[in-house]
Order: sequence, then structure tokens, then C-alpha cells
Amino acid sequence: QVQLVESGGGLVQAGGSLSLSCAASERTFSRYTMGWFRQAPGKEREFVAAAAWYTYYKDSVKGRFTVSRDDGKKTVYLQMNSLKPEDTAVYYCAASSWGDDTKTEAREYNYWGQGTQVTVSS
Repeated sequence: QVQLVESGGGLVQAGGSLSLSCAASERTFSRYTMGWFRQAPGKEREFVAAAAWYTYYKDSVKGRFTVSRDDGKKTVYLQMNSLKPEDTAVYYCAASSWGDDTKTEAREYNYWGQGTQVTVSS
């Protein structure tokens, strides 16, 4: 069982930055694809970014968000710049043990963190 703990959410004004972290308990962390999802009120959970041995992003965050990982620290990060009110959501860290192909669907991840709130004011 992999445990994921997110941190770093908060309130920021539009145009500002926040950095999220997700620490994992798994010894074989480097084998997992690590993803970030978000869910706004009344909306479905959506893919934001992921890091396997390569990274990929939702189109609307490209150029603003950067996902990275430190396998030695068993941690994945999401640096969010130029934040917009529409980025407001609960952000979730997720881990997939099922290969390193591109994974943008929530059902492709088998472990989830508890979520951290990100609020961007206009």
C-alpha cells in the first residue's frame, strides 16, 4: 500500500505562484508514474500533469506549471506559476504502478493522496 501526502496548497492572487509537494511511502517510488489531478466544485476530477521518465501536461497548464520528481526523496512536485482563478480546485497526487506509458485518466492510477486546496483569487 502506497501512502501519498500532499502539502503546499493555499490562497494566492491571480498571477501568483504556488508549489505543491507529494511525499510517498513506497521504497520503489522510482518505478511509479506520478500524476497530479485537480477537482473543482461541481466538476469531475481532471488530469493536470504527470512525471514518469518524461513529463506531460494538460494543455491549459503548459508553460505555467512544471512537474518534477526527486526519486531519492520519494517526492513529486508541482510548481504552478501565473495562476488563474480557473485553477482553483483541490489538487490530488496520484501514483500508478502500471507501466510508464502516458496516463491521463484517473482510473489509470491506483494510489491517491488526500488532496490539498488551491484557491486563486481574481
